[in-house]
Amino acid sequence: MNNIKKSFSIRDLENLSGIKAHTIRIWEKRYNLLSPERTSTNIRTYSLASLQKLLNITLLYNNGYKISKIAAIPKDEIPVVVKGVISKNDNENHALNALKMAMINFDQSLFQKTYNQLLKKRPFRSIFWDVFMPFLNEIGLLWQTDTISPSHEHFITNQIKQKIYSSSEKLQAIEPVKKDKVFVLFLPDNEIHEIGLLFVNYEILLKGYKTIYLGQSMPMENLIDLKNNFKNIHFLSYFTVVPTKDRLAKYISIFNEKIANGTGAKLWILGQQIKHLNPDNLPSNIKTFESIEALSKEL
Repeated sequence: MNNIKKSFSIRDLENLSGIKAHTIRIWEKRYNLLSPERTSTNIRTYSLASLQKLLNITLLYNNGYKISKIAAIPKDEIPVVVKGVISKNDNENHALNALKMAMINFDQSLFQKTYNQLLKKRPFRSIFWDVFMPFLNEIGLLWQTDTISPSHEHFITNQIKQKIYSSSEKLQAIEPVKKDKVFVLFLPDNEIHEIGLLFVNYEILLKGYKTIYLGQSMPMENLIDLKNNFKNIHFLSYFTVVPTKDRLAKYISIFNEKIANGTGAKLWILGQQIKHLNPDNLPSNIKTFESIEALSKEL
């Protein structure tokens, strides 16, 4: 339990709830909704229970409840009202709040419970696009503002990875129905940001293609074995951090020299680094995609 974050600043609450610190202070003063403690230097700190309460208040507020009405609800009844709102709506805000609490507490059981509840109402693909993707975007901001630590990020992203793995495994048991392409998915050497590539693998499997998933940090020379075993092979990668801007052209040149030469192999690329590439100047076998959605339309 020593790793669980139990004390939060008002800035943490703002980042986690989306409610401005100024508004939180007004709610405290006018409606007595939260009761912060004070440090010896008179700085507000908030407990885990206060964070949970604020997230519940935020959900009700975002669903049309006036703050004065929320303030009139007894503290112990707020979770009951929240459940009522959730039961009437397929409420993504509640799922996001639950995922935040699971992340803060390193709570695998809460993550699993939240996921199972979502799975009762929607397929995995919808969960990823409508819940996991917004959550992952928010995690990046929370990490940048020091609201969470890298250990929080690693914990929750690995929980999400497990769900992509299990969903992909079900599709891998089905014989591919499309034979015109074979996709080999990999990350360049020293690239470890894998979650996007994992979901692209799922999307390609869903479209009925065969995939060969190689994963993180794959040196170029290790791709050579693949090029001779399959026809119309499409290598697919995410360039998030590497190759860096000054090494992109060299990487593509080496790929065409060592891998594509004589085979016509394609390389499809996603990720932040593609902003440094001009599609009009790329060889015909190299293609960039600004998003997973854009790639999915190409399949």
